[in-house]
Amino acid sequence: MSSLPQLLKQAQKAVSGSVDLKELDAVRIKYLGRKGLLTNELKGLGKLPAEQRASTGKEINEINEELALAIESRQAVLEAAGIEMSLATDRLDVTLPGRGQSRGSLHPITRTLRRMKEIFTLAGFKIQLGPELEDDYHNFTALNISENHPARAMHDTFYLDSGLLLRTHTSPVQIRAMREQGAPIRLIAPGRVYRRDSDLTHTPMFTQVEGLAIGQGISFANLKSLLYEFVSHFFEREVQLRFRPSYFPFTEPSAEVDVLSESGYWLEILGCGMVHPTVLRNVNIDPEEFTGYAFGMGVERLTMLRYGVDDLRLFFENDLRFIQQFA
Repeated sequence: MSSLPQLLKQAQKAVSGSVDLKELDAVRIKYLGRKGLLTNELKGLGKLPAEQRASTGKEINEINEELALAIESRQAVLEAAGIEMSLATDRLDVTLPGRGQSRGSLHPITRTLRRMKEIFTLAGFKIQLGPELEDDYHNFTALNISENHPARAMHDTFYLDSGLLLRTHTSPVQIRAMREQGAPIRLIAPGRVYRRDSDLTHTPMFTQVEGLAIGQGISFANLKSLLYEFVSHFFEREVQLRFRPSYFPFTEPSAEVDVLSESGYWLEILGCGMVHPTVLRNVNIDPEEFTGYAFGMGVERLTMLRYGVDDLRLFFENDLRFIQQFA
């Protein structure tokens, strides 16, 4: 068995000479580890005469404790020195100019939708929401859409095995609201809708805002006045609108509305009409007492016109080079 005082002296010298925590940990393992020098001394006690084991064991334990305290003390010194060095090297020069931080912004579709909601809310319309997963009755039948209408076809509508479907418009929201609230009523129904279509100007999922007003004495003139006001406020300029006769199962008469662009072209922006009497009867509203109008428009379409975007798919690709233009 080696000289214990000499072993302690060597260990203390190694501890005090450690310049970093890694080197100090190596010293700890060398002397106090499972296969360390002091540990080996303890394992060798059995080879000593019986009268020496107690005193030698006590001396080894004392050296072990003394060395552990020395290592702990040196560790505290090295950690403090490391903190001081880190503070010195990582010191912040408050006189340097700031790096700046880019600010996020709303997606152009979100900006358009918020603008539309604000305009219609100021005009006295309430915002009404409804489920995106619909049944055939609310999406088609209650809206006077016949059994053989093309919109019911598999190639136009997303059907589920359960018999439900992804709504193709937000009109079901109007049906539910009229059934629950009756007349008079004024609302807009914004939300996502789904159709099996995809090209430069169509996507399988898009955002729609539909509006409805039911009351006594409401006429097509009221509808035209509202749409003129809305389109003018939306584009922030005086506008010219063109109402073209059209056909929708849920309105009669029906019209598609075009706006004259600043470049001189007529561009379609929405569909509208007077609520069909059959639709009113389906929701228990007397068409002899109440009349009303409805309209619907695509948020992406209006966003494209407002910002001069020619490809609808750009709104869904999350390309920062495109999105950051609207910051």
